[in-house]
Amino acid sequence: MPYEQIEYERDGAILTIRLNRPDKLNAFTTTMMNEVIDAFDQADADDAVRAVILTGAGRAFCAGADISGGAGAFKGGERSAPGIDAHRDGGGLLTLRIFESKKPVISAINGPAVGVGITMTLPTDIRIASSAARMGFVFARRGIVPEACSSWFLPRIVGIAQATEWVYTGRIFDAAEAHAARLVSRVVPARRHRDGSVVGHWREGFGR
Repeated sequence: MPYEQIEYERDGAILTIRLNRPDKLNAFTTTMMNEVIDAFDQADADDAVRAVILTGAGRAFCAGADISGGAGAFKGGERSAPGIDAHRDGGGLLTLRIFESKKPVISAINGPAVGVGITMTLPTDIRIASSAARMGFVFARRGIVPEACSSWFLPRIVGIAQATEWVYTGRIFDAAEAHAARLVSRVVPARRHRDGSVVGHWREGFGR
């Protein structure tokens, strides 16, 4: 399928899936969800792909759900999935698809990642953050419950006490705090990429 809101770029054995709405800080939409799910389907079917990097275009990773449409943003759009997945939130569908990936997945968190922008990284195998990254599980500040299976994944990554503090306060924290809590395994210096985006040295240590 042609992509409108992501980029699919394979360089040798490494596939980069890049959220691509930089003017909207890569805010999450139903279209983006469907495209990322399709991209992971393609990656699983392609034997040449040995690892997947998930990152964002421009200065953000993902600023969360696009709520420019008001309350309608939380309706989730049409679902073609059968059974319970027909009622699952869009972030949950995406998160479970990433969790089921047959290839190792690395989150390259190049900038702000809040709401679904951070919960979509939880099922990935490795999370690396740029020093420019800021993160937040901001659901309490929006009057909604944590989504995208984050209430299951987050405590298993950082422990129940840290997960509870982040979720109850909904506060924004930096990459250093994320690293101290082991949400990310490494923080790398931010630098300017050829397209002007702030990215880290994602391929360092991965055979490139």
